[in-house]
Amino acid sequence: MSAAEEARTAPPSSEAVIFSFAPIVARTAPAVVNIYARKVIRTQSPTGELDGFAFWRLFRDTLLFGYGRERFENSLGSGVIVEPDGLIVTNHHVIRSAEGIVVALADGRTFPGQVVLSDKRTDIAVLRIFTRGDPLPMIRFGDSDDLRIGDLVVAIGNPFGIGQTVTTGIVSALARTTVGIADFRFFIQTDAAINPGNSGGALLSIKGELVGINTAIHSRSGGSQGLGFAVPSNMVRTVVDSAVRGRPLLRPWVGLSAAPMPPVLANLIGLPPQSALIATIVYPGGPADRAGLKVGDIILSINDFPVPDFQSLRYRIATQTVGDTIVLRVLGGGAMKALEITLAPPPDVPARNDTWLPNLNPFSGALVASLSPALAEEFGLDSALSGLVVLEVQSGSSAARAGLREGDIIRAFNGRQIRTVEEIVDVRLPRFTRWKMLIIRAGSTMFIGKG
Repeated sequence: MSAAEEARTAPPSSEAVIFSFAPIVARTAPAVVNIYARKVIRTQSPTGELDGFAFWRLFRDTLLFGYGRERFENSLGSGVIVEPDGLIVTNHHVIRSAEGIVVALADGRTFPGQVVLSDKRTDIAVLRIFTRGDPLPMIRFGDSDDLRIGDLVVAIGNPFGIGQTVTTGIVSALARTTVGIADFRFFIQTDAAINPGNSGGALLSIKGELVGINTAIHSRSGGSQGLGFAVPSNMVRTVVDSAVRGRPLLRPWVGLSAAPMPPVLANLIGLPPQSALIATIVYPGGPADRAGLKVGDIILSINDFPVPDFQSLRYRIATQTVGDTIVLRVLGGGAMKALEITLAPPPDVPARNDTWLPNLNPFSGALVASLSPALAEEFGLDSALSGLVVLEVQSGSSAARAGLREGDIIRAFNGRQIRTVEEIVDVRLPRFTRWKMLIIRAGSTMFIGKG
């Protein structure tokens, strides 16, 4: 047990429970801001996809009229000042498609906001306001990996536009990877009361450090039901660092794909269920391949962090930067190994070559591109895969009738592996000819075909 874990003790008496978050709030609340974004919206329903039991993005619509036609909408969210010169973190979905952004400080001042970097895959955006040199209050980043289930946390934001609120709760789960909110699914779950308008607000440790950005809730009504999710600060920091450097967000690449280890195999080798991954694809010439990882190796940890599922592995890699060295602890060839892997930028090979398949092709009406690791990272796909990615399918086209959908990855056709657009663009099939195509759809491998 570490010294930090030993320091976590239960209150010895009822008197010891009497404490206050007031010092933390006084120090941090001035650095939590309100964000107003003006957007153009076309919708058919006041709640749309948010009806029923769903994940609610935590912004608050303030103009709810004009459904079925283009209209302007003012949305409200929260943000956190992380640098005294006016650098602010919020959620991508708060400012997405905004035609104008206004940032309101806790002291009543307002400033126009400028988007520095916005990343859909993490649902994090970085804004900047210009205060003519006046330093602003800020909140320092904490290490989200220091959190433990049961730790107290504080959420600050502006729900429902009623003004700044402070709520507390405990961390009820870490590394929640089954929540389909963003591409990098690795969330802190808390029961602190957060509601629409809290999106982009601060989740604080009891040290007053920023450990997460509140992003969504799981609710039937849109109100808080004790299931709130926040992007961990260690992920947020990678986006902020790119914004500070003034560079596009470049995610590191390791060149491997993995699947959970079957429980039967785990039992045979004496490992707990859901405790390791099996390497299923090792990209030839990639960082993992150069380090000696083999297909079939059992991955136990990355930098001493467990990897019970592939989302956890992706998260741990995404919080690194290009050029960093990670250590994979693997079991392969009957021996335990520690592989040092230097992360690289994803290569843009083969060239994507966006192409509409021609009319004589049995899949005409599909826009496809050769899948490279760089393109896979751009679209949030498995960057160890090769094949074609379907970018668009025209309604009623031959491709649509054949069963292709946007986002499908074409891996093989009639038993022949497909790696580039050129390998399928000239395909011609006589009428009534049988065919079979191997695709990956939403992470599942399947066949579509005729005959």
